[in-house]
Amino acid sequence: MNLDIIDHAFSEAGALAKSQPHFRPRAAQQEMARAVATALQSNGTLVVEAGTGTGKTYAYLVPALLCGGRVIVSTGTKTLQDQLFDRDLPAVRAAFPMPIEAALLKGRANYVCRHHLERTQSEGRLHSREDVVALSKIATFAERSASGDKAECTDVPDDSRIWQSVTSTRDNCLGSDCKHYDNCFVISARKAAMKAEIVVVNHHLFFADLALKDEGIAELLPACNAVIFDEAHKLPEAATLFFGAQTTSGQLIELARDIELTIRAQAKDAVDVVTYANDIGLATRKLRLTLGTTPFKKPHFDALDRDGVREALDALVTAVALCEGALEPQAQRSEDLGLLLARTTQLRQALLSWLNAADDGTIRWLEVNAGNYVLHATPFSIADIFSKQREGNAKAWIFTSATLSAAGSFDHFSSQLGLIDATCATWESPFDYARQAVLYVPAAQFPLPSAPEHTDAVIEESVALVCANGGGSFLLFTSHRALKAAAEKVPDMLKAAGQDRLVLTQGQAPKHELLSQFRNAGNAVLLGSQSFWEGVDVQGDALSLVVIDKLPFAPPDDPVLAARLKNLEDNGGNAFAQWQLPQAAITLKQGAGRLIRSETDRGVLAVMDTRLVDKGYGKHLQKSLPPMARTRNSEGVRKFLTSLRNSTPST
Repeated sequence: MNLDIIDHAFSEAGALAKSQPHFRPRAAQQEMARAVATALQSNGTLVVEAGTGTGKTYAYLVPALLCGGRVIVSTGTKTLQDQLFDRDLPAVRAAFPMPIEAALLKGRANYVCRHHLERTQSEGRLHSREDVVALSKIATFAERSASGDKAECTDVPDDSRIWQSVTSTRDNCLGSDCKHYDNCFVISARKAAMKAEIVVVNHHLFFADLALKDEGIAELLPACNAVIFDEAHKLPEAATLFFGAQTTSGQLIELARDIELTIRAQAKDAVDVVTYANDIGLATRKLRLTLGTTPFKKPHFDALDRDGVREALDALVTAVALCEGALEPQAQRSEDLGLLLARTTQLRQALLSWLNAADDGTIRWLEVNAGNYVLHATPFSIADIFSKQREGNAKAWIFTSATLSAAGSFDHFSSQLGLIDATCATWESPFDYARQAVLYVPAAQFPLPSAPEHTDAVIEESVALVCANGGGSFLLFTSHRALKAAAEKVPDMLKAAGQDRLVLTQGQAPKHELLSQFRNAGNAVLLGSQSFWEGVDVQGDALSLVVIDKLPFAPPDDPVLAARLKNLEDNGGNAFAQWQLPQAAITLKQGAGRLIRSETDRGVLAVMDTRLVDKGYGKHLQKSLPPMARTRNSEGVRKFLTSLRNSTPST
């Protein structure tokens, strides 16, 4: 395809300008679109960092449509997936009316399962009146819906526990043996995807399918011409999760419950199986008690060295094996029982594999939370695994995000995915950061993050900045301990200062509700951690101050990180320079990106960590931040915030 077609599409006289009154040509967007079109035509690998406001979504969607062929577009979250499919893609297709089919494909847990819906209705064993009401609403939705996508069932919250009972998993799906197979929402979505030229998925589905060969991507991939990853900075984490394995206490408890319910409904005479299922539940809970009440993450051998852990894990394996033996003679009585036997076998094998810990390039570790535990088997590196997925597939691979580089280098991102053949490019944000924003770092005497008084100092300085700020404020923390301390102190400190502000804290309501309240208030304060560092878009005065408590270096207690850093050091590398620093730079850039979201936004980014200025590596991190005006003057930055109250940004 002639690149002049791309240039014209993004010009003042082009199709986008004609179909969208507010469209304005942007040189960076046009240049990125040309790079994407070139990669699509040459089956190239392209890594693109496009700053906020570049318009990267259109910059890859327009070439994807105009170049022809089948394209898979994968997003970092289901929220962006829905936005892309419901808003951005229709807008582009309206500008370029072509006979192109598009499909939205999600993981099976997002679709109502008619079999499990019927089963839940017939069992009548719900926990509350709310569950009964929600089940009735879902049943009505399933009768009327063409897609069965739970995102369209707005009467029932996305996080309602009833969804677990009316959706399927890879383990409990009956497949072609199900009587509803010909009318299955999941199968219908897959069939639509197989016919479409543009298929919109998310990273979790993409990698889950590559690892499990379950959701239809494995069938789509060989036949497509290109894969485009938006929010590509999330890819290494998503790939690591799905090319690894996790065995959880929740899986074991759910297995025991499902066996009991199914036996009582379909094989009432097999009472011994119920007894063995109950034993799985008891052994699962006993192991949790043995692990203690304090959350932790421990490498495999360190975890097994704790008193009683190995014995409790051995007992759990025995309980699962005994139940497996008792369930085997019953498996032929129904499809459900056959699936339960397969799940039991798989969990026994996973437990044994983790317990025996073969030297196979896998990092095995134990994670204990407040109410559960997870046995992890994480690949040491996903670069070779992902490279093998790309081998033999003659297609374009495009990776884009606002945050892929560290101090101008893509080495950290590319090395994680084995993208040694990639063309890398950066287009800066069109925003005038020097005029619109100020970066504030406290003076040298401010307590270091290692000091016990650091969190209190951050809270005190943050409250002073909030009081000067007429708009809304994000106070972002790198640890839940610091977040908890802020949640306890900030509301009272603001009241004492005469500030009548709405204070919202991560976890007190679903994220979308908190953001809605925050936007509507106009001058609210939101206390958050990692969940609000990325994927959040608040424009205007509703967000004019973002505070980050300290540089976001990964916690040293992460067994996977520790193993990877040790490997770097053992092979003559510099773990800090090659991994910790670039990863912190990318994460810091994500947090900073919450502040300026449009050409008229103005505000302050406050990083309460003097190392950003006083340490040599701080200069490396600063290179990854937008070119904001900079200050260490506390009084001056408060005056700047106060000046924003009565000023009207120039356009």
